[in-house]
Amino acid sequence: MPITGGDVVDLGAGLYAWLPPKRGWGLANCGLLVSQRGALWIDTPYDPLLAGQFLVESEKRLPDGVRIDRVIVTHANGDHFWGAGVLPDAEIIATREAREHIHYDPTPRQQHALVAGSDPATPLGAYLGRHFGGFDWSATEEVLPTTYFTGELELTLGEHTVQVTSLPPAHTTGDLIVHLPGRRTVFSGDIVFASTERQPGDHPVHWAGPLSNVIDACERVLATGAEVIVPGHGPVLDPAGVREHIGYLAYVRERAHALHAAGVPALEAARRVIREDRYPALGLPERLVVTIGSEYRHLDGSELPGVLQVMADVAAVAHETGTVCTGEPA
Repeated sequence: MPITGGDVVDLGAGLYAWLPPKRGWGLANCGLLVSQRGALWIDTPYDPLLAGQFLVESEKRLPDGVRIDRVIVTHANGDHFWGAGVLPDAEIIATREAREHIHYDPTPRQQHALVAGSDPATPLGAYLGRHFGGFDWSATEEVLPTTYFTGELELTLGEHTVQVTSLPPAHTTGDLIVHLPGRRTVFSGDIVFASTERQPGDHPVHWAGPLSNVIDACERVLATGAEVIVPGHGPVLDPAGVREHIGYLAYVRERAHALHAAGVPALEAARRVIREDRYPALGLPERLVVTIGSEYRHLDGSELPGVLQVMADVAAVAHETGTVCTGEPA
């Protein structure tokens, strides 16, 4: 079934967050900033259907004569990026380093063919169908940024100042954060995967790392003095929520380093951390396969495997542990 819906959260003074209807792979938060002189998006939904719904909600909030003519992409994962196709004339801003991750991921049509053509009797086919089968990229053209930058970029949109900062490799090789100092708000992208007692989230998935860089990026978010943090996934947080997330990252880093020092292979290390069940409310524990695998590569200098091999390992561990997207037994 197609994934539809989403909640618009009014953050005040023309700033909004769009939160997907549930948690899970590919369901990312987005932002809308509106002024009398223009509007921009911060990230986009994953496929044209969700992106079109976000566009409809956005247009309800635009002054007469104003259109969305700019998209800031926090990183190049498709769930934050591919929906930009519904704004064909918009400027798309990303870091120069984001190009590396664009080349790593499949194109939208390649991914659609992979999901639709995988054998559901295999762990990988079943996993792809369960978690990605609700998206439709069959007619989605590849999207590319139009503006690349490094370091800092400051934009002005009407009365709003928008500070965009690139980061060292962390979630991906080309992350950035978006700080709106006048609203004391940061859109963190997938530097932060949020979870609260009221709204549990999912285990993060980090493709680049090391985790020390992810932690440093979270500290940079806090250093802005922002009171509102819109994460890449999960509920909107305050600074205390980001500090709790740093605690999670520190735990995973400590366990990865200890298991690596003990000679435990990366895949088995992920299995062991999953069995420890330190964060039982979080869904998708199998994503620790990706994050711990990334940390191991920084410790031993091993090569990055292809994304299909990574996802096959994720699917195999999910099959072993019997989890679905909510983290509950299948």
